[in-house]
Amino acid sequence: MPTVSTTARLLQGVVLAALATAAAWAIWTWPRSPFLALLGALFILLGHSIFIACELLVLQPRIADTDDAPPAALRERLRAWAVESLIGLKVFGWWQPFRWRAVPDRLHGPRIRGRPGVVLVHGFGCNRGFWLPWLRRLDADGRAFIAVNLEPTFEAIDAYAPIVEDAVRKLRHATGHEPLLVGHSMGGLALRAWLRTQPPGATPSIVTISTPHAGTWLAGFSRTANGRQMRLNSDWLRQLHADLRAEQARAFTCWWSHCDNVVMPASAARLAGADNRLVRGPAHVELAFHDEVMAQTLAVLDTRPT
Repeated sequence: MPTVSTTARLLQGVVLAALATAAAWAIWTWPRSPFLALLGALFILLGHSIFIACELLVLQPRIADTDDAPPAALRERLRAWAVESLIGLKVFGWWQPFRWRAVPDRLHGPRIRGRPGVVLVHGFGCNRGFWLPWLRRLDADGRAFIAVNLEPTFEAIDAYAPIVEDAVRKLRHATGHEPLLVGHSMGGLALRAWLRTQPPGATPSIVTISTPHAGTWLAGFSRTANGRQMRLNSDWLRQLHADLRAEQARAFTCWWSHCDNVVMPASAARLAGADNRLVRGPAHVELAFHDEVMAQTLAVLDTRPT
């Protein structure tokens, strides 16, 4: 497991800066108006919720007009906004900046050998702390697992293939079996970039969650190498699709939601030829922790040959 995460340090800086700014505002305005002091502090600390609201209540409905995904009702979008705002605080304000090493990778133990392990690959701007609930669940089960850090943070997605390969080799050696590969958002594309470096007959089991297989409208604003690759129908994505063989696509399970606030249009999270599974309601991050997604994904481990 990595001992340093530049993404964690970046997020730590953002969190601490937000806390300091909110405290300074509250101290400065409290003598004149306690109400404004509290309101301003909340605005600073919950500013991400405004962006999520814009995505779910303004942008996503307009883009959905040209999509064949089931339309989301206003109440579904409002619920997704509220839940995603709370989950975002935990994931980006606590787990990834400060708890990313809380559950170390597991490669040794009495129940490791003979049981397939899991490689977990996070998305854009994240680190292994994203998977904290998954890591705790796998650790409690005595299952082998590795949650990678995709760094440098803003590198081209192809550059992450060696990181995935290293994790796969370690789990294969520890368990004697091919691991199950799980990727959230950009992590699913990193797994596909790794897959095209493998021998022609390789068909590993891969699960993607909220992955923009056809890109996302939001990536049009990105200037990072990996962000540009995720633009809608980018040259990189078209080549990635051309390199995917039909038998490999059939080994994918792709979870997607019609309330995704990052993958726009929502149907871009589907992959032709794969087992595409719609979950109504969750937003982009929430989908990764949905009970059905976690349970059915990890249940695959008990149905694979041991």
